[in-house]
Amino acid sequence: MVNQNFIRELETIVGKSNVSVTTTGIELYSYDASLVKGNPGIVVFPANTQEISKIVKAANKAGVDFIPRGFGTNLSGGTISSTEGLVICMSRLNKILNIFPESRYAVVQPGVTNFEVQQALAKVNSFYAPDPASQKVATLGGNAGENSGGPLCLKYGVTSNHILGMEVVLSNGEILQIGGPALDPPGFDLRGLLVGSEGAFAITTQLTLRILPKTETVITMLAVYDDIQAAAQSVSKIISAGIIPNTLEMMDATVIEAVEANAPCGYPTDAAAVLIIEVEGMIVGLKEQAAKIKEICMNTRCRNIKTAKNQAERDRLWQGRRGAFGAIARLAPNYLVNDACVPRTNLPQALDQVKAIAEKYGCRVGNVFHAGDGNLHPLLLFDSRNPAELEQVHKAGWDIMKVCVELGGTISGEHGIGREKQAGMRMIFSGDDLNTQQGLKLSFDPQNLLNPNKVIPLPETPGQPLEAGEPTVLKRLGGASAKGVADAMAAIKEAKSSGKSVIVSGANTFGHYGNL
Repeated sequence: MVNQNFIRELETIVGKSNVSVTTTGIELYSYDASLVKGNPGIVVFPANTQEISKIVKAANKAGVDFIPRGFGTNLSGGTISSTEGLVICMSRLNKILNIFPESRYAVVQPGVTNFEVQQALAKVNSFYAPDPASQKVATLGGNAGENSGGPLCLKYGVTSNHILGMEVVLSNGEILQIGGPALDPPGFDLRGLLVGSEGAFAITTQLTLRILPKTETVITMLAVYDDIQAAAQSVSKIISAGIIPNTLEMMDATVIEAVEANAPCGYPTDAAAVLIIEVEGMIVGLKEQAAKIKEICMNTRCRNIKTAKNQAERDRLWQGRRGAFGAIARLAPNYLVNDACVPRTNLPQALDQVKAIAEKYGCRVGNVFHAGDGNLHPLLLFDSRNPAELEQVHKAGWDIMKVCVELGGTISGEHGIGREKQAGMRMIFSGDDLNTQQGLKLSFDPQNLLNPNKVIPLPETPGQPLEAGEPTVLKRLGGASAKGVADAMAAIKEAKSSGKSVIVSGANTFGHYGNL
């Protein structure tokens, strides 16, 4: 519990003006972009790594749990306090510390927005590949915590592919340096562990980013369809032809309606769906690649394709896509966004199922998503002032996740699990899987004070492991593969009980190498 002694200690560390316990201050940090809510007990605004370290040590001493937070654009309830604990807001750590275009890296603090980094890099003819649609307000610390993607992730990968190094504060207040400008630092890959850990393993205070040089030419196209299934088929055909565009972004009629009413971008309002397709590279061969994409689209029932003639037209097309979530406010007061994934080849079936689920629960749905990597973003529209609508929307969201898993996908592509999708983790992980993940969390945070009660479903009996067993939807491999897994498990358990070490080997093709 937050008490006066703890509050005074925080005021000593950061200054009285950087500690908030007012009703208004608490309310401002009681929600994020999800439907989850919860009041913190206190909010603190540190200015540097050393202050964060002292805050964390004070919280440990007082037994108060704490949550790192940026601008709260996350969509999973991951920065919401469930215990009226401490929120550590990183907004004052907002500096771009250095840019090294020749060495292709930049060093930034976590409170810098993605868009601010992009603007700074453009001046040295470079860019940072992860580009979430919320980039104008999404901070780099949050991008790292959620392992964010964006339209460009189809070609360049998500955030974990572009973080070279990190400075973090551990749950006990220790400051740790991980990686750096070098591309492959030795030792365990702690970057890979911390990126995407949703603020539950450590507090990021500095990031070393991989940056890339701007490409010579970009061709941006808008493909228009009278059938959303045809658009989904185009996506699969383009990838199967060996073409990897920068982006393959899809919007359906509902989203087009909202975007064009909000800020017209040239999307035809009578279309069932549009695809924003972008390719880049050297001018030699690029026009041929764009022509091949047009041919594929026209062969999959595309109505027509428009190519942006200049940067202004390109920006206009992207303005609609990046502003789509905000534009939905014209259609309904609230929406629940689901970001489940399916293999690209299953997009048509997934979209059919989403439509059927929305109709079942009486929800209006709009689709705007990263079609190129099968990352769906169905927006289920509702009015939160009507409890019955909210209940139906939650049921629809759950069914969409289940369907996507059954189609070979997963429950989240980039928005994270947080509190909103905790229970859904049982769809894709067994009890043993989840217990292992929770054990890893507690190895970084033994007191479970750092962003507790997130991601991993809570056991029915507090303090006890989750019950073992298969995921509720995703089944284990069958036949010989399953037998091999069972044999390996039995061998490791036998070795453990007899105190023997275990070495994992392959087919012994090069058994004469190494020191076994």
